[in-house]
Formats: sequence, C-alpha cells, structure tokens
Amino acid sequence: MPASTAPQAPPQNENEPRGGSRGADTRALTQVLFAELKELTPGTPDHAKVRAALIEANLPLVRYAAIRFRSRNEPMEDVVQVGTIGLINAIDRFDPDRGVQFPTFAMPTVVGEIKRYFRDNVRTVHVPRRLHELWVQVNGATEDLTTIHGRTPSTAEIAERLKITEEEVLSCIEAGRSYHATSLEAAQEGDGLPGLVDRLGYEDPELAGVEHRDLVRHLLVQLPEREQRILLLRYYSNLTQSQISAELGVSQMHVSRLLARSFARLRSANRIDS
Repeated sequence: MPASTAPQAPPQNENEPRGGSRGADTRALTQVLFAELKELTPGTPDHAKVRAALIEANLPLVRYAAIRFRSRNEPMEDVVQVGTIGLINAIDRFDPDRGVQFPTFAMPTVVGEIKRYFRDNVRTVHVPRRLHELWVQVNGATEDLTTIHGRTPSTAEIAERLKITEEEVLSCIEAGRSYHATSLEAAQEGDGLPGLVDRLGYEDPELAGVEHRDLVRHLLVQLPEREQRILLLRYYSNLTQSQISAELGVSQMHVSRLLARSFARLRSANRIDS
C-alpha cells in the first residue's frame, strides 16, 4: 500500500481514521503483514522488509493523528515524523493474538509521542500542568463548536460547554500561545509596524548626563565644605546669589568670588584627572 494512500473506511472507534474500502484494505494488509512478521526472525532482511511495509501502510494513521495538532503552528511534516516514531514503537510492541485492531492499539502510542514532543521540545514558556490539560479541552471544544455552528465559538460558549469560567477559557487561550516565543526584533506581521524592541524601548534623555553627574560628584568632594554648599544652593536649589548671601550671612560679592574660585578649582581638577 503506497504511503500516500489514506484510509477511507468508517472508524470502528474514535481512534481510527475515517475511510471506505481502502481503509478496509489497509487493515486487511496490516493483518497479513503482522502474520508474516510473526514468523520471521528479528534482525533478518525479510523481517526488516515486512516491518518497513507495515510502517508505510499505516502512515495515514500518523497523519490522521497529526491533524489533531494543526493548531499548534508546528510544521506538519515535523509532527508526522515524530508520530512515525510512535507508530514504529507500536508495531514493535503489537501482539496480533490479543484480538485488538492495530489502529486501536497504535493510536495512543502515536498521539503520546507527539504530545511528548510538544511538551519537551516545542514549548518555550512554562505553563502549569493543569492549565495545559485544560487548554487541550478548550482546543477540542473550539473545534467541535466550530463544526456544529459553522463559525468560531465565543468564549461564553466554550465556557458553557466545558462548565468552566470565561476567565479560565481566556487563560487557556493565552497559554496556547506560549508554544512559540516571538522575537522582540521581529517585524509584526500585518500591521506594518517595526519590531517590539523598537516600539517598547526608548532612549532615556537622562542617560547622557550620567557620566557628567558622576564627574561633578567626584570633583565636588575636593572642594571645601562651604564652597560645596554654595554650589549646591546655586545649581541644585536654584537660589540666586542674593538669596545665598542671605542664607550664609555673607555679602553677595563674596558669594560671587567663592563661586568663581570653585569653578577654577573644578576646571583645574578636571584637567588633572583627564
């Protein structure tokens, strides 16, 4: 059976893909191949050939399982590849004598392998386990209600179906977006705007003065205490020379001379430090 052939027989249970006569042919072929595989010795070329034929015949089962995860925005080929690992594990563990149809046996293994892949390799933001499990239910309810109503269901409709609050539904939807982290530098699709880093960040005008303030602080401590106070009153408290003279009990002329002398000392110290 070619790998591209999809099963068409109606499913015997919820774990089997839907289909018609080709699906029945696939199941019949699978039974024959398992009967042959049982008679062969593992590791032999004939065993490997039959095993490969089983894998190829049942790849539609993997694709059917992978479709359930199409909302995860992960490349479908990657999901199918991971699901195929689960299919191979199921083939190696399957016992035809137990009377269970192979799709029924294999589907949980295939789906489990895909879920582990998303849990361990894809999620970029940790989400609490309860919220993750509830998100799976919300996703399933969304698909069911979309099929029933022919439109995307509202938050209230999903909440009513699952008997949970609308806040929980919204939290689950937000959790579902954590499978991929968006680069801050990536341009935003559709809105024509630059990346988030360009919109969220801004240049602090105070940054330019950081070095200057640090230099002034370093030079001020080299002045006498009275001259430090005069400079602080003049340039930090914004007092006039007249107000400073009244504050200190000295003449305005004396304040002016002290300011000039302080500036000379600061310039001299700055040249030496440079």
